[in-house]
Amino acid sequence: MKTDSEIVHSIEIQPITTIAKKAGLKEHEIIPWGNNKAKVSLEVFKRIEQNKTGKLILVTTINPTSQGEGKTTITIGLAQALTKLGKKTLLAIRQPSLGPTMGQKGGATGGGYAQVLPMEDINLHFTGDMHAITSAHNLLASLLDNHIHHGNLFQVDPRYIVWPRVMDISDRALRHVVVGLGGPNDGVPHEDHFAITPASEIMAILCLAKDLHDLKMRLSKIIVAYTYDNKPITAENLKAVGAMAVLLNDALKPNLVQTIEGVPAFVHGGPFANIAHGTNSLIATRMGLKLSDYFVTEAGFGSDLGAEKFFDIVCRVGDLHPDAAVLVVSVKALKRHGQGTDHAALQKGLSNLEKHIENISIFGVPIIVAINQFIDDTEDDLVCIENFCSKKQIPAAVADVWSQGSEGGIELAGKLVDLIHNHHSNFRFLYDPNQSVKEKIEIIAKTIYGADRVVYTVTAEQDIKLCQELGLDNLPVCIAKTPYSLSDNPELLGRPKGFKITVREIKFSAGAGFLVPMTGKITTMPGLPKNPMSEHIDIDDNSTINGL
Repeated sequence: MKTDSEIVHSIEIQPITTIAKKAGLKEHEIIPWGNNKAKVSLEVFKRIEQNKTGKLILVTTINPTSQGEGKTTITIGLAQALTKLGKKTLLAIRQPSLGPTMGQKGGATGGGYAQVLPMEDINLHFTGDMHAITSAHNLLASLLDNHIHHGNLFQVDPRYIVWPRVMDISDRALRHVVVGLGGPNDGVPHEDHFAITPASEIMAILCLAKDLHDLKMRLSKIIVAYTYDNKPITAENLKAVGAMAVLLNDALKPNLVQTIEGVPAFVHGGPFANIAHGTNSLIATRMGLKLSDYFVTEAGFGSDLGAEKFFDIVCRVGDLHPDAAVLVVSVKALKRHGQGTDHAALQKGLSNLEKHIENISIFGVPIIVAINQFIDDTEDDLVCIENFCSKKQIPAAVADVWSQGSEGGIELAGKLVDLIHNHHSNFRFLYDPNQSVKEKIEIIAKTIYGADRVVYTVTAEQDIKLCQELGLDNLPVCIAKTPYSLSDNPELLGRPKGFKITVREIKFSAGAGFLVPMTGKITTMPGLPKNPMSEHIDIDDNSTINGL
């Protein structure tokens, strides 16, 4: 059986000008980056704004295993299958981070015959968006330290600097550091920390901004530190906004690539869903909806994270109305939730699928379950999942897009089209942003996670009080939580009962426009596993990359 890399190397990639034409873009509206990828000018909105809006399809999943359940693969394969059925289809996914690529998961461009190309470029440096976000973020950190070094006019309290530095590599040794050591010419010593670039508020801002003007407005609101009398210092105070916007100007433009079968695809933005909002850029989604009849996008991890945040944050900001949700499930993940490897474990693990079906139903969005078939799945296990969904009156389809490409997703695509045309979406938000901070957190924790209660540390209580004083308490909440359980404890599998959610602290993403309650042991700087994926990545004398 061919590896992902071998499959990619066997495909003749189409010129990006051909893909742009398929997408409905004019040649002058794209900025080629070589022969097979391009940036898309935001000027295109002026031409397409009166176009009919396509159907918005969100792909999500149950609580996954650490390797993932093939959500991106299903997203790509579904778009290919819809295209094969004669539907004008585009898709959008997030740009992979080097953290997971070199760490636990490997790349994030799909798999088998459902990949986006050029796979190696997308998984590595691509068009430089990650570099631009990292640079803009660290420029702001540098300007803050520079301000303190040159007299500290704003009376910034070095103990209350809340703007970290970032890098797009997982490195646990940088979670807590001290900077400014060495002497008077080397800055003012203070504790600091690093986050991974996808956790940067600038990543969230880039993915929620509607245009350059909106980007600059959001950047200006970023809170970087507090004064000795507890007043916030912003990027605007430090006169950083213009330079940051310049660094982000090209990154704001969506990246156009293609699937293995030549379907146009946007790969733009990459916020994690466990510590950020977990969806590709709003600009790419809005553009894709105006260029297609069916637009497929994904939200990271399960309905308790990416989907909830897509519905309550992204749809609210972008005035989006999802038409359907595809819930990806695998035999492997269900058996994990059943804490075994046999058929009985799968049956026990169905409780996790049940909860995720309920979660999407709460938002009023029609659901179809996509059973992502792996090579060692048995017929009994697949039929068991289908029968479970049938009893719940939820359509389901087995999809093998990994080995068959679009052909393996035809049943799923056909049932999805029927679902959209026969079941109107009654999309609704979960909460009102004007509810109190605790009310919003507890609605999500009790309704979506199934928690009995929420407890707050002293730090979290102080954060809520400060949030109210700063007038930020009317923002949506973007809860940071483990993706592997409905709870904040990754070891509580299935559909746990009688658990509590512990909020350690609340970070203010004033520019992005949401609050980030940190729960459990979640961290914004992941670590590498004992045997990282980087050990298997290499390049030969002919510059052929293997192991991605």
